[in-house]
Amino acid sequence: MTVSPGAEDDPESLVLLEVDEDGIALITLNRPHRNNAWNPVLERRFYDVLDQADADPVVRVAILTGAGRAFCPGVDSQRLESIAGARLDLSGRRSPAWTLAFRKPLIAAINGACAGLGLVQALMCDIRFAARGARFSTSFARRGLAGEYGATWLLPRLIGPERALDLLLSGRTFDAEEAHELGLVSRLVDPEQLLDAARDYARELARWSAPASMAMIKHQVLTDLDADYANASRRAYRAMAHLAEQPDFREGIDSFVQKRRPSFRPLPHDLRPETVTGAGMPALDVDPMAP
Repeated sequence: MTVSPGAEDDPESLVLLEVDEDGIALITLNRPHRNNAWNPVLERRFYDVLDQADADPVVRVAILTGAGRAFCPGVDSQRLESIAGARLDLSGRRSPAWTLAFRKPLIAAINGACAGLGLVQALMCDIRFAARGARFSTSFARRGLAGEYGATWLLPRLIGPERALDLLLSGRTFDAEEAHELGLVSRLVDPEQLLDAARDYARELARWSAPASMAMIKHQVLTDLDADYANASRRAYRAMAHLAEQPDFREGIDSFVQKRRPSFRPLPHDLRPETVTGAGMPALDVDPMAP
């Protein structure tokens, strides 16, 4: 997939959205001439696409990948040069944690270079597939920066504090094979099979798992990371009681007994797991410019 003529003049071309007959949305960062480097225009389009896929009743699972040879190497170097030494201004921009709030399963298909903010976005996906030979880096320490955009929250929870500190302090480059050994990615795939493998997994979710259940489980995992068992259990009981009253539960039982594929409802537009469990999503209410 390649960038279309005039893509830099057309924000809608910077992130593409395709939905197939199984309800799988393919979201593609589409600046291959800049290796899909992040900038504010791409950022706005990306979050708009996430909102669109979240609200679309046809979409059951989403895959995030990059056009060309890279996934996303982080913030565009041209932008870094323009803001070096200046006061950081994030006013009017959404928190990268917006990706965590996406209610449907989000699978990263990491096809190439994945660093900085690009790595942060990959870490915010639920499942990560990586092409053999893809290269990763946190980068921040080697640019004189802090651990940005929640990376210091995400990495230790995925691979443990010591391994996270190794990657964050050194800013070193590591390959997909090491990422798999560390547990940073769960699937290692030959490059030519990457999207097919991600689609096969997404199709399994789309066909056999209830959208409302997946949204609730995603929310539970994220909000229970820092909860004690008693609070996590109380919230689980609320979630259980809510979903037990929904038609998907009856369909799940019937399809199991009848040994057939279930016919679950699309994700209800008004289902907000946080209102059911009483636990808010992390970081979405953080003002990036607050002291």
